[in-house]
Amino acid sequence: MQPCELDPTQCLKSTAHLDFEHPLVANFVAQHALGETLFEQAVSLYYAVRDKISYNPHRIDLSVNGLSASFVIEKRRGWCVNKAVLLAACCRAIGVPAGLGFADVKNHITTAKLRQSMGSDVFYWHSYAVLYLNGKWVKATPAFNQRLCNKFGILAADFDGINDSIFMPFNAAGDKHMEYLNYRGEFYDVPLTEIVATFEKEYPQLDCNH
Repeated sequence: MQPCELDPTQCLKSTAHLDFEHPLVANFVAQHALGETLFEQAVSLYYAVRDKISYNPHRIDLSVNGLSASFVIEKRRGWCVNKAVLLAACCRAIGVPAGLGFADVKNHITTAKLRQSMGSDVFYWHSYAVLYLNGKWVKATPAFNQRLCNKFGILAADFDGINDSIFMPFNAAGDKHMEYLNYRGEFYDVPLTEIVATFEKEYPQLDCNH
């Protein structure tokens, strides 16, 4: 993956997707931004988003509201884009510059149900957050919660605020898990038009609101 080239000064604003001024997001941040420094609070928020919000890729809403941080908290579930948006919004709320990164990944152990609904084991526009901590950008992938990982024998991605947190290439049994196929880069906000166009092309049978 290439280094992030976003301008940190442009990664602090609230948007329709990263709506950190919404009471639900503000309350979530107040509860989970633990620590005396912004660095500690950002790491704390990562684990809150990873484990307090269940990963669920079976209900995808590609509307602006459906991809907003407040929507994710209201539903207490989301897929990778939802959870990356929430983490980025929470970090912006405390003053940590944050953006959104995207890549296409191949899940070698996806469930039969999900593979059937998608018609593929390639996840286009998989998302992660990028956080500007201690003068550098680091990737943070909060998609798979610990409970899910325990259930399916997946190694949960950890985050120390220093090193990139990305999907593990192998599961706990040593089988192939996640393979990064294509790097799409980082964005200041959700590139919704591009995501919708790709989903309509690659997942024509998938029921997505947009």
